[in-house]
Amino acid sequence: MGYDIVNGDADGLCALHMLRLATPAQRTLITGVKRDVALLERVPPAPGLDLLVLDISLDTNHAALRRLLDDGARVQWYDHHSADLAPSHPGLHLVHDGAPDVCTSVLVDRQQGGRHRPWAVVAAFGDNLAPTARALAAAHGIGSAECATLAQLGHILNYNAYGETEADLHIAPAALYQALHVCPRPADFVHGALYQRLEAGYRDDCARLQGLAPHWQRHGNSVYLLPAEAWARRASGVLANRLAASTPGASCAVVLTRRDGDYVISVRSAQPATHSASALCRQFDGGGGRAAAAGVNRLPAAELARFIACFDTYFSGTPGHEQAA
Repeated sequence: MGYDIVNGDADGLCALHMLRLATPAQRTLITGVKRDVALLERVPPAPGLDLLVLDISLDTNHAALRRLLDDGARVQWYDHHSADLAPSHPGLHLVHDGAPDVCTSVLVDRQQGGRHRPWAVVAAFGDNLAPTARALAAAHGIGSAECATLAQLGHILNYNAYGETEADLHIAPAALYQALHVCPRPADFVHGALYQRLEAGYRDDCARLQGLAPHWQRHGNSVYLLPAEAWARRASGVLANRLAASTPGASCAVVLTRRDGDYVISVRSAQPATHSASALCRQFDGGGGRAAAAGVNRLPAAELARFIACFDTYFSGTPGHEQAA
């Protein structure tokens, strides 16, 4: 039995789309909201499983992976998140690159020799890797107007993955993948009604971010606090990526209030080579990610002050608790 196990964001869905354009197959899809990454736990035990895993951390799934490998599963894994716990096993084929300018779709694009390059450009823009996306586009002869369209599509696909549950999303990732998969070219999807619906939701939610002030700020680094509302859950990733792009010399964190009063944290590091966002987030339970962008899936409300102090010390070298007005 075959399973495609994939992150529900732009990078994960585009990577799967590229692979299935090249090798069509009828398989069971397992996906979810962006932070729902412990996806291997959903695979039921069975002999002889064939698994394709895309854009989720191996370290987060290492216990389930070991169980599946021990049961005889064959696993092909493409990813750019942490994989320090990857076992040496004949059943595992791991394609991994943790460089800050790489995403999973770039790894697939390398394997395919650019055969479905526009989708890799979409994914890279969605994963906030604009320089990588532009370089791929230029190498493929994609002009500026088309590149802008691919960038918007990437941002919108990525935006749709953010939510505490799939009820927060405009469309569930599995349904979005099915809609994408009948579109060989990004333009085919952009001209459809579903894209127009997603774009309208994206525009409305982003408008709510205008004028939002930092909860805390020091030495250019900032922490933003978002309320426990559906629009904020959808737009939290957009805000984090916009802050990273608009203040390239500063690091930022977006703190999203969960329905239960705890927090979800997204961190963007301005110096991923020396100050990995993942290293900071791993100081907290449920934290991890990659060098440039990482997060904490659940931060208890009582620990917010400690997180901000750690964020400040980590990125500025001096502790402080100054609050914005």
